[in-house]
Order: sequence, then C-alpha cells, then structure tokens
Amino acid sequence: MRLVVQRVSRASVAVDGEAVSEIDAGYLALVGAEEGDTVADARYLADKLRGLRVFEDADGKMNLSIEDVGGEILLVSQFTLLGDARHGRRPSFSRAARPEVAEPLLEEMRDMLAAAGVPVSTGRFRAHMEIGLVNDGPVTILLDSRKVF
Repeated sequence: MRLVVQRVSRASVAVDGEAVSEIDAGYLALVGAEEGDTVADARYLADKLRGLRVFEDADGKMNLSIEDVGGEILLVSQFTLLGDARHGRRPSFSRAARPEVAEPLLEEMRDMLAAAGVPVSTGRFRAHMEIGLVNDGPVTILLDSRKVF
C-alpha cells in the first residue's frame, strides 16, 4: 500500500457538490492499495501514520505525532497512486488492487486508527471526489508498506 500524507490545516471531500467529509488540523492521506496487499500492510501503515512525527513541538522541531496534537485524519482512496508511467505516456494501473480488495484494506486502516482514538474520516470509495485542502508547511510525506521508498 502507498500513502501520500499531507499535513493540513483543513481538508474536505465533496461528491457531486455535496460535502462528504471535513477535518480540521491533521493529515489528508491519499491511499493506494496494490495487488498482493493484505491486512498486514494496512495495519503497518495505520501504525506508521499514527506515529509519524511531523508536527512542530515548542522548539519548532517536527517532533510530535497526530496523537500528540489531537489532530484528525482524512483517508481518501486513490488507485492512481499505483499508476506506472515509465513506458509510454498513458499510465498503467495494472498493479492497483481490485476495488473488492482495496476497499476492505482502507476500512481496516480507518478502523485501526479509530480504535486507537484518532478521529478519522474517509472519502467515498469509487466516487469522483473533489478534494479541498490547505497544506500546512507544506509538509508532504510518502509512505509505502513494501518500503519501496
């Protein structure tokens, strides 16, 4: 699984002009599931996301986690994170997990974060979403359960 994590002042998701989810300070995490990913990948990334220390402490150093600052997380499924554009000009999405595999993995991440007490919202799976965000910093981190980067 892949995540693009953005530290935000606020973020929101709308579908067909209707607000679906909205958070204040925290993370917007775009989530891409890959063929072969399992619940172990979802749990690894949920734990990594929960412990990621990119919020500033009293000394101005990125040393605090989402839990430390009482932030929220907005998880948004985005299969295009698995797009491979190394050959030609049209990306191949053949490595992206099928929706019936990807959706339960995203739900596992959501449930694990919520069980740990982190307020978490999601976009709408398989919908055309409009994402609004104010990137704070900007801070953008890439995470991959296979540790590709």
